[in-house]
Amino acid sequence: MRTTASFELFPDAPSERVMARARYLVREGRLVDAERAYRDVLAEHPELKGGWAECFELLRSQGRREDALRLADSARAQFGDSAFALALKGAALIELERYREALATLEQAVEADPDLALVWHELGYAAFRLGDRNRALLALDRAFGLEPHTETLRLRGRILRDAGRYQAAEVAYEGAAQAAEHPEQRASAEREIAATRRYAFYAPRRPDELTPAERWFAETGTVVLASDAASDAPDDATLAAAFLDLARDSGWRFGQIVALGPALPIWRTLADALRAPLVTRTGFDPGACPLVVAQRPQPADAGWSTITGAVAEHATGLVFVLEQATEPAGAGADVIGVLADAGGRRPRQVNAGHALSEALHPASRLAGRRLKIA
Repeated sequence: MRTTASFELFPDAPSERVMARARYLVREGRLVDAERAYRDVLAEHPELKGGWAECFELLRSQGRREDALRLADSARAQFGDSAFALALKGAALIELERYREALATLEQAVEADPDLALVWHELGYAAFRLGDRNRALLALDRAFGLEPHTETLRLRGRILRDAGRYQAAEVAYEGAAQAAEHPEQRASAEREIAATRRYAFYAPRRPDELTPAERWFAETGTVVLASDAASDAPDDATLAAAFLDLARDSGWRFGQIVALGPALPIWRTLADALRAPLVTRTGFDPGACPLVVAQRPQPADAGWSTITGAVAEHATGLVFVLEQATEPAGAGADVIGVLADAGGRRPRQVNAGHALSEALHPASRLAGRRLKIA
């Protein structure tokens, strides 16, 4: 559907003022308070379709599928079998993975009002989830023709990218960036452009034909050193040696090695090989081209977020972790030794050439970084 930021089109209209507090709470991340504010708006102004749509999107974004369906049913009680109410119902059914029911409901919405862009957008999404890419693209074209909207172009880009049509997907995402009405939308579209370029690195293979390590790089821009199948999981020494090879081949030179988390013996080995002092978090200097190292990401640690954020903000140095679980993605690392599951590290072996080619990719997380001592 839409993001809540997408509805700030007429800030002087009475309806916009009514929903201002709820939108503010969403942007502040106070989702419980935001939902309460939206429901207050709906209680006082049940005719306000924008309030229904934004409250629905809030529930949808949190994965609260049953609550979203109940809200859609309430909207239907308010608006009857209108295209808008049916669009919400269809969207809720999509989230519940009841795709054929969703499609039938959205087809009914089209009959009620063939000129409502939201209906065509959701119909395109339902067709996409059913695997009918051609119908999905046709529906999205109709939606965009009725209401040029960045979210419709983003969905078009996703469908094209999943089909391996990377150049066409990039064009769609570039259009989404240009059509963006708010900075958040533009930044999101630009992230998708970068991801599409990384996926195109593996062309002609489609995303579903990539290995887990390749998909990780494509989605996040983070290099995974041990990416090839093997019978055993790599140990710390193997992963550290692979990082040293990558650093030498790439010409990286660090001013300090900053160890976070458990003090592993391998960090001293790494520091000696790189001829850089080994320090703790208190000695971190973002201007010294730091190499921040840890056994694994520590997102619950405020210090981790502060230091890795400073590395990215200063575009100097990088973050290397020996292992990372596949969920959640991200967490600030630029180079990962090996991906891990609940049972431990995956059995993989290092592919140095592959890691080097990813590290040098113009859309990797390391693009634009200063990785040599000034």
